[in-house]
Amino acid sequence: MVAAHGIHKHFGTLHVLKGVDLMVAERELVFVIGPSGSGKSTLLRCLNRLEEPSSGSITVDGIDMLSRSTDINAARQRVGMVFQSFNLYPHMTALGNVALALRKVQGKSRAEAEARARAALDRVHLADRAGHFPGQLSGGQQQRVAIARAIALEPRVMLFDEPTSALDPELVGGVLAAMRELREDGMTMVVVSHEMGFAKAAADRVVFMADGLVVEQGPPAELFGAPRHERTRAFLGQIERH
Repeated sequence: MVAAHGIHKHFGTLHVLKGVDLMVAERELVFVIGPSGSGKSTLLRCLNRLEEPSSGSITVDGIDMLSRSTDINAARQRVGMVFQSFNLYPHMTALGNVALALRKVQGKSRAEAEARARAALDRVHLADRAGHFPGQLSGGQQQRVAIARAIALEPRVMLFDEPTSALDPELVGGVLAAMRELREDGMTMVVVSHEMGFAKAAADRVVFMADGLVVEQGPPAELFGAPRHERTRAFLGQIERH
């Protein structure tokens, strides 16, 4: 479903990604972990071209994401993305936020967009909050609205960039539950997160990055239980101490 090969990314003289390869199968949930500054979020943003890779190749669902002939706006509809910050319009209800892209990007009628938006809100257990504005919702509920906004476009792949890092600990559970249900529905997902418990419980594969490279990867039990690389062992040891 996702095939990234030899991805390099430079920001001026800063070499952030140094030849990263990432393959994700259909219906697979891949967790990307690693220290701050390792290139995790930059890699995620390259997958849907929010960042332009300096070199390499990326295909998503058979589409060459880096080809000049690719309609990137159409391609991005196949690649939903959820960020740390919720990026909801404060003057629009939850329903309005979710329906907006369906109307503006996909050209749906108001009735059809709102029907799809309600169905998406129902999937994240917020159907009863459709008429609420972001300021009337908790941070966790706002993030679930952001997830609903992404899945309403019916993407083939979902990218999550630290989706719980801006939340108070007691609000994290609802967001992780929504992600777990997407996983059970068969959504292909790539998740950058520090939620190690969720990674251990839900991921098919965990990818550990450091210094702009994939250091090692494997099933959660293997990577967490018996990491092969000293850099991975040091990172996991540090997390356990905290």
